[in-house]
Amino acid sequence: MKNFALIGASGYIAPRHMKAIKETRNNLVAAFDPYDGIGIIDSNFPEAYFFTEYELFESFVERCQRSEEQKIEYISIASPNYLHYSHIRAALQNASHAICEKPLVLDSKEIDELLAMEKNSGKKVYTVLQLRLHDSIVALKKKIADELKQNPNKIYEIDLTYITSRGRWYFASWKGDEAKSGGIASNIGVHFFDMLSWIFGEVKESFVHVKQADINAGFMRLKNANVRWFLSVNYEHVPNELKAAGQRTYRSIKINDEEIEFSEGFTDLHTKSYQDILDGGGFGLEDARGSINIVSEIRELTPLGLRGEYHPFCIKVT
Repeated sequence: MKNFALIGASGYIAPRHMKAIKETRNNLVAAFDPYDGIGIIDSNFPEAYFFTEYELFESFVERCQRSEEQKIEYISIASPNYLHYSHIRAALQNASHAICEKPLVLDSKEIDELLAMEKNSGKKVYTVLQLRLHDSIVALKKKIADELKQNPNKIYEIDLTYITSRGRWYFASWKGDEAKSGGIASNIGVHFFDMLSWIFGEVKESFVHVKQADINAGFMRLKNANVRWFLSVNYEHVPNELKAAGQRTYRSIKINDEEIEFSEGFTDLHTKSYQDILDGGGFGLEDARGSINIVSEIRELTPLGLRGEYHPFCIKVT
């Protein structure tokens, strides 16, 4: 049984980390969050120590590291995106491995700095790239790899659409502040960009057609694919037939007009990610670099409007 600590215990994704720690038969020793309404911890680790002040949490971790019995081997990080870098550094400085939510950091320069710290500390930084563990995506990667063996120059035509409705609270929170979240592409798109570049190769060209607070849309030319992508947190962009059925989310990847189905199985992927790490696998700093570069570039690009190869949903918003 390994001892864990958790930073960012009250956030949306934190329960998945608690569940993963529990389902891999490990122990959560301590958790930190400035917000104290986290009754969900009772159904997972009621004996865990909880702190609302970071200095007290860090002092507790330092004391644990001097005790073999309570030594914390992993610090899980589910804090706001702009704090990931400093919290990963703190984990390494406290002689713990770090398991960090997406996006790992907001700037790839921070990856270089963390690589140096990782080497000096002897500890590892892991990121949660759970789509790489989804059965349907693993099968897709194998299928594409087999096809590219036969035709290495094949180019696939891809439409990525992800709409996940958010209320007005979203824009009042840190998520609505691009400096803190990285914007829509970082906050809700980074997993998909990682998955696509993992399967179809590195980015050759990137353009943005629409860039608004609630929408990002653009085009990427990968080594073996042309990708038109559309990301939104606006309920109005959900297709009408899904709205009529009471759905607030739309997730679609079409490859050469063939829909790739991977709607099921998401809730268990954090547990799968943790087990992979504990078994000696996991995805590290270099694995995250490609997708961090993609979303960093998107932030800097000037939108083109309806020019070039734009996603068909762009017509809804221009």
